[in-house]
Amino acid sequence: MLSFCIVILLVANACGSKKTEAQLQESAKDAYLMTYFKDDDHSLHLALSTDGYTFTDVNDSKPVVAGDTIASQKGIRDPHITRGPDGAFYVVMTDLHIFAREKGYRDTQWERPQEDYDWGNNRGFVLMKSYDLINWTHSNFLFDEHFPELKNIGCAWAPQSIYDPKEDKMMVYFTMRLGHGLTKMYYAYTNADFTEIITKPQLLFDYPNHQVQVLDADITPLADGRYVMTYVAQENPGGIKLAFSDRINGGYTYDPQWIDQEPGSCEAPNIWKRNGEDKWVLMYDIFSINPHNFGFLETTDFKTFKNLGHFNEGVMKTTNFTSPKHGAVISLTQQEARKLDGHYNSPLEF
Repeated sequence: MLSFCIVILLVANACGSKKTEAQLQESAKDAYLMTYFKDDDHSLHLALSTDGYTFTDVNDSKPVVAGDTIASQKGIRDPHITRGPDGAFYVVMTDLHIFAREKGYRDTQWERPQEDYDWGNNRGFVLMKSYDLINWTHSNFLFDEHFPELKNIGCAWAPQSIYDPKEDKMMVYFTMRLGHGLTKMYYAYTNADFTEIITKPQLLFDYPNHQVQVLDADITPLADGRYVMTYVAQENPGGIKLAFSDRINGGYTYDPQWIDQEPGSCEAPNIWKRNGEDKWVLMYDIFSINPHNFGFLETTDFKTFKNLGHFNEGVMKTTNFTSPKHGAVISLTQQEARKLDGHYNSPLEF
């Protein structure tokens, strides 16, 4: 395990004009970075790709940041990465260890009684920020400690972040449940340092009949100014649907069409653009198969989707890791990818 370095990042690194997330992704067009975690270590993993098809873990399938060093529950899940307008990388993760009792971190199955707060019942997130993907600041944020009205929070899962140009702030959006209620999608804004959520969570999206749990939203800005949100509708089986809006923090129009092409349940959708092409990849976690795996679809119009299959069962490959969970992909410049690759002495070749 390589040591995890907590650093104070210089303000000078953040200098320069602000760009939209779409511009940042389009200008960084030489490589790809994927974040993911594993159930056996509940930690952050990073994998690189030079072509968007074959991914190599930079630390030979070992964590780059151990969950027990950063999370209040000694484990993380659902890592998501994006760029901010300052050029920094933002990672936000669920602060939850589902095997904490087995690992000796607590005496109970969950942090709080399941009869009161249901499955998992965590209360917050881990937020991290870096300018080089090597040195990170991090903080823990628990909703019930900052918002008295959320003292009955049942869970807060699968956070993601995106820059909201109208608010000029990083927006975190996530799955939340109050008590034993159904999960819905919420959003809130962070401070500039990405160490705290500073606004009360507001409803982002709910199912039309309010009788189906929705979770794991992923928002992608499109070239026409709209936003596309993929999310999980937890019907039988649970799967991926799309919704579109003209604004980032609401107004998403429900579409009944199922997008994934799996016979069983899947979750954790993430959309990323292929560098230099008008093609987008929808990646998702298929937890209903054993061993679990990622599935991939490709689209040019978000209406029709080509099935690319699963990792190592089609054109998408891994070289030195298997069974990743809840992934997210962004584009990197070759310089950024080489620096990260060199730091971990990764076997990736450019």
